[in-house]
Amino acid sequence: MQLTAPATTERAPRDTGVRDTDGMAVASFVLGLLGLLVLNILLGPIAIVLASVALVRGTARRGRAWLGLTLGVADLLVLLAFMELDSTVSWGF
Repeated sequence: MQLTAPATTERAPRDTGVRDTDGMAVASFVLGLLGLLVLNILLGPIAIVLASVALVRGTARRGRAWLGLTLGVADLLVLLAFMELDSTVSWGF
């Protein structure tokens, strides 16, 4: 009688890395979009960093990462425009 080892259901480490980069791409998009409304001085740079890391690591959601990067830059441009108009660092509706 020969015993065999049970099949393992562990995921390969590469699957986790791809899932992480996809999560970074989605997070950068959401934070960039949210940053257009509130806390753009904080959320804009975070969106830019997350999108850049996701693109460098080769995310499958490249379009979403590019949108996150674009929205992060737009957050900072909106902040600069409102700072120029109000002559203050913060702005509101």
